[in-house]
Amino acid sequence: MDADRGAGTVTSTDVTDVLVVGAGPTGLVLACDLARRGIAVRIVDRSPAPPRTSRAKGPNPRSLEILDDLGVAEAVLAAGSAPLPMLKYRDRAPVARADPWAGSAPSPDAAYDRAWLVAQWRLEEILRARLAGYGVRVELGREVVGLTQPPDTPAEAGAKAEDGPEADADADAEASRVVVTFAEDRRGEEAALRARYVVGCDGAHSSVRKLLGIGFEGTTQEDQVMVCGDVELTEDALDRGLWHQWFDEDGAVMLCPIPGTRTGWWFQAGPERDGRGRPLAPTADGFRRLLAHHTGLPGQALTRAELLSTYRVNVRMADRFRAGRVFLAGDAAHVHAIAGGLGMNTGIQDAFNLGWKLGEVLAGRADPELLDTYEEERLPVAARTLDLTSERLRATLEAIRRPGGGLDSAITADTTGLGVGYRWSSLAADRTHPDASTHPDASTHPDAHTRPDRTHPTGVPHPATVTHPTGVPLTTGAPLTGGAPLTADEGPQAGDRAPDAPCTEAATGAGTRLHRVFAGPRTTVLGFGPGSAAVLDEVAATYGGTGVRTCRVYAADEDRGENRAGEQSQEQSQEQGEEQSADRREGRTGAEAGPPGCAVIDAEGHAAAAYGTGASARAQASAGGAASGARTGTIVVVRPDHHVGLRVPADDARSVREYLRRLHGTGHSAARPPEQSSERSPDRFPDMVDAVRKG
Repeated sequence: MDADRGAGTVTSTDVTDVLVVGAGPTGLVLACDLARRGIAVRIVDRSPAPPRTSRAKGPNPRSLEILDDLGVAEAVLAAGSAPLPMLKYRDRAPVARADPWAGSAPSPDAAYDRAWLVAQWRLEEILRARLAGYGVRVELGREVVGLTQPPDTPAEAGAKAEDGPEADADADAEASRVVVTFAEDRRGEEAALRARYVVGCDGAHSSVRKLLGIGFEGTTQEDQVMVCGDVELTEDALDRGLWHQWFDEDGAVMLCPIPGTRTGWWFQAGPERDGRGRPLAPTADGFRRLLAHHTGLPGQALTRAELLSTYRVNVRMADRFRAGRVFLAGDAAHVHAIAGGLGMNTGIQDAFNLGWKLGEVLAGRADPELLDTYEEERLPVAARTLDLTSERLRATLEAIRRPGGGLDSAITADTTGLGVGYRWSSLAADRTHPDASTHPDASTHPDAHTRPDRTHPTGVPHPATVTHPTGVPLTTGAPLTGGAPLTADEGPQAGDRAPDAPCTEAATGAGTRLHRVFAGPRTTVLGFGPGSAAVLDEVAATYGGTGVRTCRVYAADEDRGENRAGEQSQEQSQEQGEEQSADRREGRTGAEAGPPGCAVIDAEGHAAAAYGTGASARAQASAGGAASGARTGTIVVVRPDHHVGLRVPADDARSVREYLRRLHGTGHSAARPPEQSSERSPDRFPDMVDAVRKG
């Protein structure tokens, strides 16, 4: 499964759509997402070989949903283990046991209820194998040392509508590429790689960010230090079914078994210090002394220690996530306190947000301004994550001062990632609450950040400019979904994560769930109620095969009648299922894979409950009587990253049409000519937002 080294000298003919710099989980998720869309992508890493460090302990529930969409969740689950109960000690004696996940279980709207323990090197290995299935391999030992992009370069990408052999179009495309030079190719532009877009996923010390001159403001807490490493203990030294945590007045040792190993453990501890109180660098002998002092185990029980490092609490964020055609993601854009395990997970979710947007723009279907929404949506999330992890760290440090306190204090519902959404985004359009000011969570409505008198329930004000505690000004609105919880009748608002729900394939009777319907690089248009049929037919006719699928969600007692244009017969569904199985075996999950339309039966009502369509349909029917019965229903547009983009009554075809046009062009003739785009724009897509709201 190891990646291949790059093939030597780069020539002037080396061009690509996207260059991903950094082959950690963030870069690999992004590369996989782009490759399955048929985008020409290359991924490089400065390391000469794939790292073997375990580092982050694993994906949280939201990241597991993303890995499921990419087709690797089963492999990740098989390679790891469920999170372990924690046994906490004081003065070498066990004093408390905690299982933060004891009360959780998968629910109809979320198949994953807890994070998963897996060594980061193993996760990366799985993602590299998935990427290799698309014919893309990590180019190792390649360090980026130069980035050049033309001044005021347009952010266009992809083919023109009239794409052909025109020399002018080729010249324009060549002039708009970013020129990337590598440490081993210092002979000038003639030896450089050219890419339409570059994404820096190269960690906290990002070369890409430094080459762009983007600030990385924040603080490093020199007094909050931890030494880390992967160690081996003698067999039966400790119970491998527990995460052992010793917290004493003079330090701490934490040992968590590494899944997939027989004697491997994650070792974390307060450092040894010199006579002046300064932390000492980690060594194998130092680990043995710490082990013996805090745990009572003989130092010789630690038979091997490698990948030793010193961790300091580092809270920083880039002041922007984009410069022209170059983007930042993951630790290159933000680093957080370790509490809550959100560093790697936030990066994976950055990649999933950016991948589909690059794919649509590069395919020529969406306007380049769509790429502005990456920073608009993810920068506030990163700022909120800095706050959340810092608060969880404070709570944990306070807890471990008391006997029985431990790392369970870092785990809350917020750390699952399932509550992250983008209600403030210009891509969030919701007409099911026409008067946002009367809605119980009006402060997170997309219009809220334009109202200076509004304050988010957490106390974060909503004016156009908000200053984060790190000193970074936020110009994109509130960083939270928060607010009063939605009831079952309300359902998710635009910008929220789209809930999952178990259901049945109408054509085959096989069990499935909505997130399986969403899987793959497409937008999904869900239709609830009989009035949704006409809109689904129009969408299927306009966008079938070009990045949009439709799905009719039938109630258990609803008359299906004849198959509609956007749905498949049982025979068609079986044929398509066989093709999809072949696609998955051969790594094809691009736009050509999967049906443009399907239908499911909400046998137990979970989908209606999750999306708040049951009560609204009954209300419409009772208000209008039989005459309006044929028009009842709701349309929900789910973005490729599983977030609700639009939710409207079923008779509002115009809003659906306009929203899809914004994301995917006009359908089968969706390729569009290049257009100028500002690097950053505070009021993105105002015309489109107005059009959607006016219907």
